[in-house]
Amino acid sequence: MPGGAKVVAFVAVAEATALLAAAGWYAYELLSGSPVLSFWGAVFTLGLLLAFSAWLFAVGVFLYRGYRWTRAAALVAQLFALTIGVPALSSGRLLPGIAMVVPAVIAIILLFSTKVINYASRTGSPPPAL
Repeated sequence: MPGGAKVVAFVAVAEATALLAAAGWYAYELLSGSPVLSFWGAVFTLGLLLAFSAWLFAVGVFLYRGYRWTRAAALVAQLFALTIGVPALSSGRLLPGIAMVVPAVIAIILLFSTKVINYASRTGSPPPAL
């Protein structure tokens, strides 16, 4: 397994863990009575955080196993991270912006490396023996 694939899988799992932590914090704030404009909108947002976290965990695990579809999924996740991280940098929130932009850029570069492309070429389970 190439090191680039390990790094991209680690980035995806780290982002999934961060999203899970954000969902936990969001749920705590929601349950502790923080004012919200729409309760069901807040519940929907919490559901999105949890779903995206589960999706990123799956991307990290299956990229580690070498599945082909994970490259596109990891790229989409990194583009989402860039769409949040770049405005954070430009608004003066340097630490969160750097924490989102740097891993995303590294992951995008590694996703297009030859070794990662060759490794992530598994399409599914092996064909039946008979």
